[in-house]
Parts: sequence; structure tokens; C-alpha cells
Amino acid sequence: MSADTGMSYQSSSARPNDGSNGPGYWHGKPWKPVEILVMVLGFVMYWPIGLAVLGWKFWQKKSGYPGDIISFARERWENWANWTRGSDRLGYVGASSYSMHSTGNRAFDEWRATELSRLEEERQKLIAAEREFAEFMENLRHAKDRQEFERFMNEHRNQQGRHSG
Repeated sequence: MSADTGMSYQSSSARPNDGSNGPGYWHGKPWKPVEILVMVLGFVMYWPIGLAVLGWKFWQKKSGYPGDIISFARERWENWANWTRGSDRLGYVGASSYSMHSTGNRAFDEWRATELSRLEEERQKLIAAEREFAEFMENLRHAKDRQEFERFMNEHRNQQGRHSG
């Protein structure tokens, strides 16, 4: 029997203990087929894309991100979509989060709360005015369409009256 050196027995089929995890792995993260495909196609079509995928793999190793490039892109797309859905509030997405914490100066916090509520009232007035203007424009278009249709019908009746008489 051999002396215990602190190393456990490894069969020849076991992975080496150097962190490589065997073939198909790169610094402990497996290369997914889609990543290889995107990188190869990226280098073939436009080399910066391939380079970006390679850079992403370096970032993945450094950050420890567990997913593949497709799940990463999907998460980023969803985050962007959620952010843009929130930004239809005229940029006041972050304003409410700033008003939640205290600066330590009570007078400033009260002034800020008053100003934010005043701005919110103005924003509501602008939204109402925008809605009223949209309705006005829709009514104007409808009246113009009605006028054009009536003019067409009058011309059409006059033309039929000349042809029949």
C-alpha cells in the first residue's frame, strides 16, 4: 500500500484535477453548440461578431454567468423591453425611486416631495391635453373624410345625371 499523500485515487477515465473539465470545456464553462456556431459564423460573415462571442466567453468565465449566449441575449432583450415599457411615463421611471430615500435634510426632502407632486400634476395635465388633441384630430379627420365623400357623391350623381339625360 502506498502512503496517503492527500490525493484521492483517480481512474484513467476521471477528469484531470487541473480545472479543465476535459474536452469541450473552456476554463470550466462548456462551449455550447450554438456558441460555436455563432462564433464561426461571426468570423466568416463579419469578424467583430466572432471576436465579440470570444470576448463574451472571457466575460462569462470572469463573471461566472451560468447560461449560454442565447439565454444572455434573451435576458438582455427582456430587460430592455421592460425598461422601454416603463419609459413611456415620460422619463419619470427613476424619479419615484429617488424620492423614496431620505437625503438627511428634512427641508430638502419636503421641497423635493412638493416639487415631484407638482410635476406629476403637470404631467397628468399634459397627458389629458394630449388625449384631447388626439380626439380633436380624429374628429377633424373624420369631418374631412365626410366632406370628401360627400363631394365625391355629388360629382358621381352629376355625372350619372348627364349620362342618363
